[in-house]
This record gives sequence, C-alpha cells and structure tokens, in this order.
Amino acid sequence: MRIIFVNRFYWPDEPATAQLLTDLAEALASKGWTIEVIASLPAAGASPSDETRAGVRIRRIAGTRWGRRSLAGRVIDFATFLLGTCWQLLRTVRRCDVVVAMTDPPLLGLLLSAVCWLKSARCLHWVQDVYPEVAATLSDSTFLGGLSVPLRWLRNLSWRSSAGCIALGRDMADLIARAGVEPGHIAVIPNWAPAGVEPPPAVASQAFRRQWGLEGKFVAVYSGNLGRVHDLVPVLAAAKCLRDDPDIVFLFIGGGAQRAPLEQFARENGLTNVRFEPAQARRDLSAALATGDIHFVTLHPGCAALVFPSKLYGIAAVGRPVLFVGPAGCELADLVRDRGMGYAFHREEPAAIAATLRQLASSPATAARLGENAAAFSRREGRLDHAVAAWDRLLREAAC
Repeated sequence: MRIIFVNRFYWPDEPATAQLLTDLAEALASKGWTIEVIASLPAAGASPSDETRAGVRIRRIAGTRWGRRSLAGRVIDFATFLLGTCWQLLRTVRRCDVVVAMTDPPLLGLLLSAVCWLKSARCLHWVQDVYPEVAATLSDSTFLGGLSVPLRWLRNLSWRSSAGCIALGRDMADLIARAGVEPGHIAVIPNWAPAGVEPPPAVASQAFRRQWGLEGKFVAVYSGNLGRVHDLVPVLAAAKCLRDDPDIVFLFIGGGAQRAPLEQFARENGLTNVRFEPAQARRDLSAALATGDIHFVTLHPGCAALVFPSKLYGIAAVGRPVLFVGPAGCELADLVRDRGMGYAFHREEPAAIAATLRQLASSPATAARLGENAAAFSRREGRLDHAVAAWDRLLREAAC
C-alpha cells in the first residue's frame, strides 16, 4: 500500500506546511511505509520533477508561481497545481492507495476525493486550515461570503465520503464533527516542532542579538508568517504602550500580507521599539527563536477553530514562554494557561499585555519558570515522534 501526500509545497521549499510534510513523510518512510509526495516545482533552483530523497519519492508538478503579485496570480497558481495533480493521480494512483490531501491550495481535497472515488483509492483529509471559512471570515466581500455556502456544502460532502479527517486540535475536530463527519472518522493529531529545533548554544542566539542590535534588551518576538489569520494589531498596540520603555523591544521575524501595514503603523506612531527582520532559514530557526525572551502567538477573532498555529511547538521546543492573543476560551488559550507556559489575553487588552511584559522583564526567574514549563510541554506532547506514532496507527487502520 502506498501513502501519497499532496501539498503545494515540499522540500526544498520552506513554508510551514512544507516543513511539516517533509518531517512526517521522511519519518514514515524510515518506519517502512511506501511514501510518495506530489508537490509543485520550486520557483528557484533546479529540483527534478521526479526524485527520491530519504526514502520518499517526490513528484513535482510544473506550474506558475505568481501568487505574491496578486490575487489573480494566486488563483492561477492554485489552478495549475490542481490540474497537474489530478492528471498525475489519474495516471498513477492504484486501488487501495491512501491519498492524503493537505489544504494548500484551499479545497484541494474536493478534487482529490473525486479522483480517489474514481480509482478506488482511499482519501484522508489532513486539515491544516479550514476553507472556505478562513477566506469568508477574513474578507468583507459579500460575493465571497455567498460563494462559501456551496463550497462549504461540497467540502463537507468530501469530508463525509472520505476515509477520515485529521484535525490539529479539539476546536477543529468539533467543527469537522458539526459538518457531519462521524466521530470515528476524525483523528486529532497535533502538529509539532520542526525536526532539529531545540535549545541552541547560547552563543548562537547571542550572535543574532548582536546582529540585530538587541543586546541588553528584553525581546518580545512574533516569528512566522505575518498573514491575516494572525491578529497582530494588539501586539503593536502593546508596543505603543511601552514606547517610552527603552529596555523592551518588539521583534517581528518573517514576511506576509500584514508586514507592510505593520511597518507603516510603527513608522507613523514613532515606535522605535519595534523591529522587523526577514524570515530565517530552517537551519537557523532554533537560534532565531531563542533570540526572544518571550513569544507572541495570535489568532484573528473567528479563526480559533479554523487554524492552529504550529509556531507554538517551535517556541516551546526552545524553552520560551508564550503570550497568546486571541479568542477567550479557545483551545490554544486553554493550552497556554493549563500547561503553565504563559498567559492568554483578548485583543482588547493591550495595556494588560504591556504590564505583563514589564513584569516579566523585571523578573527573569518568572520568565525562566514559564520557559521550563514550555519545554516540558514540548517533551511530553509537541515532538515529531508523538505525531509519527499517531500517524502510524491511523494509516494501519486506513489500510484496505
């Protein structure tokens, strides 16, 4: 039996889903599973269209990479990848193969479910982001809101007719159940810290601090995609409250749709305590994360059941505390509080966020205790081997 994962990005690309899939595919291959991956050809470099790496066969689909330029470009990127993937599967998938559809591009599982039905293969939906709800929640477009209704119906049908759905957490699993999927066909398998992310030697994070002019500062970091599901306005509001405190610095590491507006807000409000740095290569991720004394994890209102930021696991793996900003009572807020690795705030509490940062900056022992709790959470619940064991059981159950 073959396991065929489908996602737009895979090694050597470095978006979060590419890193997650690369870790999982290679780990499963090392346990004896026959693993193939269908992904897009990288925009740069000379990656072959068909190769085997670490026991994983990688088939890459030629297509466009115009997404950073416009919405139309992203739509064309999605379409070319979807068409190429369906053609590849129609030619190669066999009865009793298990096809695992991720959610990049959005609603990928709709087409893959149909292909699997035609070829008597089994389809699993690995739900990283819940579309079309994410798009509808973040858009003011009445057209998009109306279009989401039939798309949601089709998506729910594909979920219900599949061999199963893999959710990242409790809130997402509840949403999938409300779509009509039988509880026995829903597995909760959280994401994990990227393989190799661990507390680095102090000299490594100190080098980043020197490079970025952060020596002697208490550094509050947001690291990762500055996308619209992440509510970052409250972070800058807290920075505004602390604009006259020279010892506390806010550091954003990464790019995305919100970066330019955030930089503009910081300039217009004279927030010299806010810095922006580009995303770091995976080989430097441990050191870059450890640069922070504390990390922000945020979610836009209405997105608690639609996404689960996997950055939480990388932060915990390097033993840093967490400040969560997002909907009260959601799973992520409960997790941060219950594991004693930080604090949770609603987006309307920037003054409370600022006060907490002042307290932690003046109490290294408290910050260290929270970081130790985060590291303990990572060792118990947030590692790749935990997920691999769960996936191994799931795939055995999905076998014909």
